[in-house]
Amino acid sequence: MATIKDVAKYAGVSTTTVSHVINKTRFVAEDTCNAVWAAIKALHYSPSAVARSLKVNHTRSIGLLATSSEAPYFAEIIEAIENRCFSRGYTLILGNAHNDLQKQHAYLSMMAQKRVDGLLVMCSEYPDDLLNMLEENRNIPMVVMDWGASQGDFTDTVLDNAFEGGYLAGCYLIERGHRDIGAIPGQMERNTGGGRHAGFIKALNEAHISIHKEWIVQGDFEPESGYQAMLHILAQKHRPTAVFCGGDIMAMGAICAADEMGLRVPQDISIIGYDNVRNARYFTPALTTVHQPKQQLGETAFDMLLDRIINKREHAQVIEVHPTLIERRSVSDGPFLNYRR
Repeated sequence: MATIKDVAKYAGVSTTTVSHVINKTRFVAEDTCNAVWAAIKALHYSPSAVARSLKVNHTRSIGLLATSSEAPYFAEIIEAIENRCFSRGYTLILGNAHNDLQKQHAYLSMMAQKRVDGLLVMCSEYPDDLLNMLEENRNIPMVVMDWGASQGDFTDTVLDNAFEGGYLAGCYLIERGHRDIGAIPGQMERNTGGGRHAGFIKALNEAHISIHKEWIVQGDFEPESGYQAMLHILAQKHRPTAVFCGGDIMAMGAICAADEMGLRVPQDISIIGYDNVRNARYFTPALTTVHQPKQQLGETAFDMLLDRIINKREHAQVIEVHPTLIERRSVSDGPFLNYRR
């Protein structure tokens, strides 16, 4: 099935021009219009339901296409967005698609029918099919969060600097004297999994620390995966002195596994998490973690979207938020504390 990119390439114009021709949102020269419509006819292109629903009036409603509102990480960002919406007089329409492409398409169509003024996108995975779907609906003001890098000129992007956060975690464990270090990353295909883990690996490589493959067990950001991964790591003949968990919820499972194996955290094994979810302070022991500025991420994304809506800004912007280390009680000094790298 032809996409708006195919039409633009066939007609020799930009995708923005194709959008303006279809939706009559800006004057386009007659020759260019004719070329675009000829390309549409030749390729049998049919604009998506969302594109056909281009609004003419503001409804003071915002759509949020998300992975889930249940996971603490996403829930805190969604709460920040909802509070920002309410304070500015907007209604938030939430669609939890759980990375299901069919549900994502259905929610986008529903939000178009509701004539939302703009769209926020916060999905943990961005396959090409989803990116194409979003680009075909570029006529709706849009901001995408947490996909790692800008994918085009049709949307603003908020970068969470996952790599930087993973690097912080690795450097911290090394500075505390640990050299035998394991990891429980999230799904590597996600920015929150692969990006954080890549930063962690860079810290180890810079310190010339060997990476033991048997100490790296992938999880899925759920506590059970952290529990099972830690059991696997602790079953090895030689154990690490510290483990970096790519998410606080996995760290909770890892702490539970260590306790059941008769190990004390941090006396026998240190654990550091990532996200600084609201309850991380109340883990036992209180979790040392990398703080992800979730409230700032949500508020920044909404403010960027509002700028697009009110000022009709079309050029894409990229804004970064930066993680910081939160030191609590789940990491103790390692055997190489006074060793110079």
